[in-house]
Amino acid sequence: MNRKEQKLTVDETVIQRLKSGNPLLHKEDFEATNHALTEGDVIHITDDRGKFVARAYYGKQNVGIGWVLSLDEREDINPSFFQNKIEEAVRLRKRSYDDEETTAFRVFNGEGDGIGGLTIDRYNHHYVVTFFSEGIYTFKDWVIESLLTLDDVTGIYEKKRFATDGKYTGEDDFVAGTPAEFPMLVKESGMHFAVNLNDGPMTGIFLDQREVRKRIRDHYAYDKHVLNLFSYTGAFSVAAALGGATKTTSVDLANRSLEKTEEQFLVNGIPTDDQNIVVMDVFRYMSYAKKKSLNFDVVVVDPPSFARSKKKTFRAAKDYRAMLEEVIAITSANGVIVASTNASNVSLKKFKGFVQDAFQNSNQAYELLETRGVPEDFKTSGAYPAGNYLKVLFIQKK
Repeated sequence: MNRKEQKLTVDETVIQRLKSGNPLLHKEDFEATNHALTEGDVIHITDDRGKFVARAYYGKQNVGIGWVLSLDEREDINPSFFQNKIEEAVRLRKRSYDDEETTAFRVFNGEGDGIGGLTIDRYNHHYVVTFFSEGIYTFKDWVIESLLTLDDVTGIYEKKRFATDGKYTGEDDFVAGTPAEFPMLVKESGMHFAVNLNDGPMTGIFLDQREVRKRIRDHYAYDKHVLNLFSYTGAFSVAAALGGATKTTSVDLANRSLEKTEEQFLVNGIPTDDQNIVVMDVFRYMSYAKKKSLNFDVVVVDPPSFARSKKKTFRAAKDYRAMLEEVIAITSANGVIVASTNASNVSLKKFKGFVQDAFQNSNQAYELLETRGVPEDFKTSGAYPAGNYLKVLFIQKK
């Protein structure tokens, strides 16, 4: 069963970009063709002589209008294509599947595994499929059928990140198999985290920060007071407490962060009385801490790329440097700042520039201790640098 294909022509500049391995399609790539496309259309891309270049699908995301699926003219886009891609991705994660200390990880990472706009995460034996456009969602049945052939699948949930009004649809995310009971406890480097796969667009933990949490627990937290800004459900705080932190302070604006953070501490056997959980705008809290002369030995700052409160709008590309200056002011001498961003429009070089400028403006010296990115299960392609979106810097204030 193959889909009907739309034939479109591109110029030599686009051809070279696609052949180099960069799979993202842009609106301007097809402007000269004046051809109407529908979400989910398979695109047969040719040069101006009609010679095959690639097969792709049309699906509008915030980063483009679709993704190349194959540079092989003999390869059709059908259920077997999806089955083979998913099976290969599973084979590449054998180390993750065999790791008894970690039961939540990424199985399929979009363009890194050959299908942009699609991710698949495993939580114990339940899988979460995230579709980032209406276009890739038209292939849903092929994706679900492929997953159901895996030996260890108990149930499947879906997330649709393409609501036209910019909001999550909120419907039941269960798709196939046997539903899970929530909260579900998963393991990560021996730590426990409570997740809910059927409660909005997020599950309760960001899997791409796994290595960062482990580093904080194993190398930075012992005998330290750790401040966790934009704390969400407090996973960094839990890691710090398990690493021997004397105290943690978790700050997030969302009201539910209090209950969710308490839950994460309790499932790890950590009394919440010893921890400080603050529901407050992060910028307001930093002003409060500075006014009260509060200082912290380790500060973890992991803001969303874009955030808005009643009084402030934060954009990582524009505002991260100024925010770091506020963080520096409440970090103890020789303290460590764990600065993180998932903004794909901020390169590692640019991010390091934010750090340099912030310390210079604060008249403080610093040392860059280590740099982290996405873990190995978040497979990326060197031809598409934006896919390696996570930048985490461990910085010591001198």
